[in-house]
Amino acid sequence: MSSLVIDLILCGVAYVILIYFVATLTKNSLRRGDISGDDGDGGIENLSPPKIDLPPGVIWPSDVPKTSKRPDPVEY
Repeated sequence: MSSLVIDLILCGVAYVILIYFVATLTKNSLRRGDISGDDGDGGIENLSPPKIDLPPGVIWPSDVPKTSKRPDPVEY
């Protein structure tokens, strides 16, 4: 057999052994489970949207000043 075939067989065996060890090590952490429902990101949950700093003269549509529906009378 050529050295390439032997190398491929050894790599395949090493791959199978590696997958076996990874599967056995992660099995315990999967069995324990996470009962608390915590997703693990930590910190304080803040659901408010961020305050975005706009350039001068630009306003959000929700911050438009209220104007009267009747236009001012025009003098002729």
